[in-house]
Amino acid sequence: MQKTVNKAPLFHLTKRPVLKARETWAIRIASFFVAVIIGCLVFLLNGKNPFAAYGNIISGSLGKVTSLRQTIRIAVPLLGTALAITPCFKMKFWNIGAEGQITAGAIGATFFALTFPDLPAPVLLLLMGAASVIFGAIWAFFPAFFKAKWGTNETLFTLMMNYIVIGIVKWLQGGPWEGKPGSQIIPNFSKNAILPKVFGIHCGWIIVLLLTGFIFIYMNYTKHGYEIAVVGDSPNTARYAGMNVAKITIRTMLLSGAICGLVGFMVASGAHQTLYHSVADGVGFTAITVAWLAQLNPFVMIIISFLLAILDKGSGALQTNMGVPTSVSDIITGVFLFCMLACEFFINYQIIFNRKEKKEEVKA
Repeated sequence: MQKTVNKAPLFHLTKRPVLKARETWAIRIASFFVAVIIGCLVFLLNGKNPFAAYGNIISGSLGKVTSLRQTIRIAVPLLGTALAITPCFKMKFWNIGAEGQITAGAIGATFFALTFPDLPAPVLLLLMGAASVIFGAIWAFFPAFFKAKWGTNETLFTLMMNYIVIGIVKWLQGGPWEGKPGSQIIPNFSKNAILPKVFGIHCGWIIVLLLTGFIFIYMNYTKHGYEIAVVGDSPNTARYAGMNVAKITIRTMLLSGAICGLVGFMVASGAHQTLYHSVADGVGFTAITVAWLAQLNPFVMIIISFLLAILDKGSGALQTNMGVPTSVSDIITGVFLFCMLACEFFINYQIIFNRKEKKEEVKA
């Protein structure tokens, strides 16, 4: 008879005890420097001076007043969308449809911008804002209703809705809202339909800062926020406590869609001053990373959104000043995002290496 002792795995993962604040920040700072070092290697492999490259990223995004304004303009929809999906993610409703809800909100705003271009600016902007909120909420209602009623997969449903609304915009570009025949372009908004600027940037930055305070209070100091947290922890517990889970699910998604729609109004009216099929420009997906890295903390989202905006704007300077290909700029951004996400993993988990056990055979 032979008895075999199997070899233990090389390592295993365990949940890490709660770290002190200084230990947590030490891991985050270390991950940032790891990203910088990896980025240096990428630049060296492409024959570029890493110090000059990073200098271009900083100067290209923060070096001039105009650059700083453009960086903030990039950060505004990123922050707004991250705030929008925060209640859903806290409830563990994975809203991957922010991109579509932003686009739906932009459609609502564009309808009033093109239909009533001569209305007084305050009236027109209020109508556009209200329409964007309603359209965004409507687009979020469908996946919420199906989830609450029949338990459908919200990830696939919200993702599918993105492509539907983008198709609608493409139809509008070449159909009812087309400007010059054959151009496939929707006309620019009239002056009355454009968000006013404050310090050289459209006033959307003020709106998202107000939304930051609102979401923080809503999630931490209101009954609705408490219900969202309970449903996220355990829907069965929420039902046992007498909460209407279906109602909470729909209500939370309506709020998320409404804020996304408002972001659509800001990018259409403030940034692009028109509507086109990629008006959301990937913000709905990048905002998921922002929310995740911030651990759903609205104030931390401000910092992360701004850092990502610096990388985005600075990458453009790399291409212009140093001839760095777009692909390399995307790699650098990806490296920083990966390291930022990885640091959160090491904050919550630790790797334990096992002792090697020799294979033993016992003969009898």
